[in-house]
Amino acid sequence: MRGEIAKNKEKEEEKEVRNEEKKMVAVMPRKYSSKVVVVVGYALTSKKIKSFLQPKLEGLARNKGIVFVAIDQSKPLSDQGPFDIVLHKVRFFLQYCLLLSGKEWRGVLEFCNIFWIQIHLEVITLVNVHQDYRKAHPEVTVLDPPDAIQLVHNRQSMLQDVADLDLSDPYGKVGVPKQLVIKKDPSSIPDEVNKAGLRLPLVAKPLFAKSHELSLAYDEISLQKLEPPLVLQEFINHGGVLFKVYIVGEAIKVVRRFSLPDVSKRELSESAGVYRFPRVSCAAASADEADLDPCVAELPPRPLLERLAKELRRRLGLRLFNLDIIREHGTRDNYYVIDINYFPGYGKMPEYEHIFTDFLLSLAAQSK
Repeated sequence: MRGEIAKNKEKEEEKEVRNEEKKMVAVMPRKYSSKVVVVVGYALTSKKIKSFLQPKLEGLARNKGIVFVAIDQSKPLSDQGPFDIVLHKVRFFLQYCLLLSGKEWRGVLEFCNIFWIQIHLEVITLVNVHQDYRKAHPEVTVLDPPDAIQLVHNRQSMLQDVADLDLSDPYGKVGVPKQLVIKKDPSSIPDEVNKAGLRLPLVAKPLFAKSHELSLAYDEISLQKLEPPLVLQEFINHGGVLFKVYIVGEAIKVVRRFSLPDVSKRELSESAGVYRFPRVSCAAASADEADLDPCVAELPPRPLLERLAKELRRRLGLRLFNLDIIREHGTRDNYYVIDINYFPGYGKMPEYEHIFTDFLLSLAAQSK
């Protein structure tokens, strides 16, 4: 029943996306004025269009010579444009199809409605198609490459580059929580957790980052109630605050968000079960104006974040992403990256309009 509801919801969302894009294409100017210096073709969900393409952003962009044009899903991408930049974020298993050229979108969308595992098996083929498009249109900047996006949609590989980096300098240390991937058989989870040496409580997240839901498991018996495929991470007390580090090219912006509260040893010994949280960090949970303990509220050192962002841009091959970072409670310099999101909700980032338009102009200048 739950699966049927989810399918119906996906169909409704896809219909809404198509209708929204038709509206955008209908009002698209046939000729750009001489003031336009950058044309950005975009393929976004209706939700992302509403949150990202806000009037203030579009107005500022027009003043700077940037025009946003909806990509028409009823036509091959190669027949559209010309674009200077292609900006895309559709549900993760559709992203690989957005750059297909010379094929009807309808057939592509039917193909993409196959279960996500089957789509995952076709990633290599679709990435090759993306590479063909780039060869045919080397002048177009694509934000961002599908193969790079795939890595951060899979929580098994998402944090690997952070772990490999093992960043440590005078400003602090950056690591990742100890974690375990469970792909099937929930009854085996307690044994797998013991073998891996993970300590309770554990944060459970879907293996594929299509959802922001998470659960907190307090005891081994309750672990069997979890639904694979998932990732289990050791919960690290962090004062109930996380830092969202938004990255737009070389620009960095940090905001505080309320997070899960700390779990004491007493609470752990007296609690049992699995507690589900639909979404922990959101705009409504902003902690920037809250009266917090200075040791909890202090932002991570800027030089540390700049070095981390620079390394991850290079290793991930992405320019639009954010990091969820926590500081281990009781320490000044032990930081953990707990999640990475591609093309996050920039509309919630202070001054995003100026940061993003400047970024687009710099990209266009580099390609000329």
